[in-house]
Amino acid sequence: MMEFLYFPEDKSKYIPAVISLIVFVIGAIITMYLIKRASKKEEARWEKEYQMEKKEDNS
Repeated sequence: MMEFLYFPEDKSKYIPAVISLIVFVIGAIITMYLIKRASKKEEARWEKEYQMEKKEDNS
C-alpha cells in the first residue's frame, strides 16, 4: 500500500539520522546567536553614529 514509507525494524538505523539532526540544529542555534550578536553590534554602532550627528546638528 504505502511502499514509499520505510521504517526499519532495526532501530539502530535511526542513529545516523538523529546525529545529523542534532548537528544541524546546533548549527542553526549557533548561526542565530552569531547573527543576533552582529545585529546588536551594528545597532550600537548606528546609535552612536546617530547621536554624533544629532549633537552636530544641535551645535
